[in-house]
Amino acid sequence: MQHLSGTYKKILLAGVFALLFFPMIQDNLHIIKEFPLNGDIKAPENSLFNEEDWFYGDYQVKKETYLNESFGFRNEFVRLNNQLSYSIFRKANAKGVVIGKENYLYEKSYIDAYTGTDFLGEDSIHHTISRLKFISDTLTKLGKHLIVIFAPGKASFYPEYIPDQYLPVRSKTNYKLLSDGTKKAGLQVIDFNKWFIENKYKSKYPLYPKYSVHWSTYGTLLAVDSLLKTMECLMHIDMPNLKFNGVNMQQPHGVDYDIADAMNLVFKLKSSDVAYPKMVPVDTTGKTKPKVLVISDSFYWGMYNLGIANCFKDDHFWYYNRQVFPESSTTELAVEDLDLGGQLAKHDVFVIMATESTLRKISWGFIEAVEGYYKGRRIKKVEESEYSKKIKRMINYIKKNEQWVSDAKKRSKEKNISLDSMLILEAAWQVDHSN
Repeated sequence: MQHLSGTYKKILLAGVFALLFFPMIQDNLHIIKEFPLNGDIKAPENSLFNEEDWFYGDYQVKKETYLNESFGFRNEFVRLNNQLSYSIFRKANAKGVVIGKENYLYEKSYIDAYTGTDFLGEDSIHHTISRLKFISDTLTKLGKHLIVIFAPGKASFYPEYIPDQYLPVRSKTNYKLLSDGTKKAGLQVIDFNKWFIENKYKSKYPLYPKYSVHWSTYGTLLAVDSLLKTMECLMHIDMPNLKFNGVNMQQPHGVDYDIADAMNLVFKLKSSDVAYPKMVPVDTTGKTKPKVLVISDSFYWGMYNLGIANCFKDDHFWYYNRQVFPESSTTELAVEDLDLGGQLAKHDVFVIMATESTLRKISWGFIEAVEGYYKGRRIKKVEESEYSKKIKRMINYIKKNEQWVSDAKKRSKEKNISLDSMLILEAAWQVDHSN
């Protein structure tokens, strides 16, 4: 009996040593394929020894950071820790994520916008509306059009699931004053936030997924249809349209599951199925394509990925008024490197879109720059080089993971875009949802 007890102790001791050394073995031999974490991940550089760094202590700090963030199975340990925090304490270890009632997921910035916590002030909002009115009137005289779109917000759509500690709602919010003010000013406005709320229980399929910060793929398609019809009415033309032949009901994934993806959990969260439209090719026969410039936050990616660009000619998407697409799909092009006057001259329709959480910075400097141009003064753009650096770091991070690259190749074929374009889109999403 004593011999058996000693054997068990040795087995237990061997097991403990195996657990201690297994991450080191995995780090060196990569026995098991690991999957990358979602989010803006900056892989630490392995510090090379040199006397100067050693004596100043920099080498030790850099080496410790590298070892702490790159050991074997680190990603899986992070997921396990996040899963335990979520399952036991209902805590999200993702920056800015709030777990609401019945496990509905929000980004705190949307709650702050809905409750009015981030209110800009009436004077600031009135100045913005005045600028928009001036730009719209100027464009109209030039035979062009401005469309302002309020994309739906998760907090406005699901206020009943917001945790009580974030309430009550203030009487003045950026959305309320901007929405009311732009309409009173006679601007061409599409208020999807209001429309989504009004059709919350009327829609045949979900308009806003439980675990996403963005509108559903189905809801996005309805918005595309509304935007195209608005353009047709403004310009008195017959444009190509996006059409679909039925839907596939599936568990949410991709953009319909983006907040949950950012939480990096072990197990996928269960929810009701959402609708994925089965798209058909765009018919352009006998149709007129206007030249469109869109300045928007990440909500336009849903429209872009559905193929709205096929309905336009020489279209451009200025992502947060920083990156120019489709050019940046192959070689990065910054808005600040373009000639603003030339861009204003070449496009027929200008669309400014923002959701409730980004209304504080609506147009991200575009409005001010255009007003300055038409009034004969130039506005110096704020350099956004750090954002570009984050995108490049994330692309390099993705390229180091064979499985991620393989999945990106499949998605690029599905969307009929290049792999480089797909990598930029995925990197941009990861960076934007890590904040």
